Amino acid sequence: MKFNKMVSSSRRKNRKRHFNAPSHIRRKIMSSPLSKELRAKYNVRSMPIRKDDEVQVTRGHYKGSQVGKVVEVYRKKFVCYIERIQREKANGATVYVGIHPSKMEITKLKMDKDRKKIIDRKASSRQVSEKQKGKIQEEEIE
Repeated sequence: MKFNKMVSSSRRKNRKRHFNAPSHIRRKIMSSPLSKELRAKYNVRSMPIRKDDEVQVTRGHYKGSQVGKVVEVYRKKFVCYIERIQREKANGATVYVGIHPSKMEITKLKMDKDRKKIIDRKASSRQVSEKQKGKIQEEEIE
């Protein structure tokens, strides 16, 4: 069901907006889910990824238990480069393999005051929505 009539539901237009998105919107698109421990700690489900976060790949050829640090977030290509995930080219040079942030989970956040502010904001809005949810009791109706 469409809630806002000003937003298109056309596949063609959505793809165009996605691939022509400016950098500040790509940052939001390039969000990763947090690990279960971080989710419990901060009461936040996902965050835009950034350079020194520690992540674990959850999908694809490189998925596994090894945790690596994000070396670069390449917004133009919608990929992240991770510390130990590299491959060898035909000429012998090693290059990082680009992985989309939705296919990894953040295991350790690089904290600063701006990120703390984002987490506080997201957590507080989540608490407000949780209070409003739930079964209506008989006492509340009166």
